Amino acid sequence: MSKLDILLVPHPALKARAKPVAAVDDRVRRLMDDMLETMYDAPGIGLAAPQVGLLERVLVIDVANKDEEPQPLRMANPEILWASEDLATYNEGCLSLPEQYADVTRPAEVKVRYLNENNASKTLHAKDVLATCVQHEIDHLDGILFTDHLSLMKRNMILRKLAKWRKGQTAA
Repeated sequence: MSKLDILLVPHPALKARAKPVAAVDDRVRRLMDDMLETMYDAPGIGLAAPQVGLLERVLVIDVANKDEEPQPLRMANPEILWASEDLATYNEGCLSLPEQYADVTRPAEVKVRYLNENNASKTLHAKDVLATCVQHEIDHLDGILFTDHLSLMKRNMILRKLAKWRKGQTAA
């Protein structure tokens, strides 16, 4: 396994729509493993292939608490089959927008179909933080960032703070 570089806003790959993978083969499995290593190292709870510069519909998630055994989910070609009318608001962040957070409201539950690491079709009924994370990562596959769900004022505030953070990183 190897750690991958995470792209930061405003990289154009983060606004592009990813293409489906034909199948989950050894190459895609290796990508999933590398993405998990990258996500855990960051640290984060989700990572989509466009965030590491690959426009493929692949994502990884692990919402296990720090004191729990890891519970990684590897998904290729995920699609939301159903979303609840009930909504939930979570304070979201993103590895492509370091140290930036905002409340985002999304459906509280979703049902998702995807291919797992063995190329088997699976269905997941997700709720709570897992539902939010799945939707956030699927958004990445469609070129949507969590900031796109915010008002223009909030989005611009976060982008200004990110630019200031980047200047601080360059100076360090």
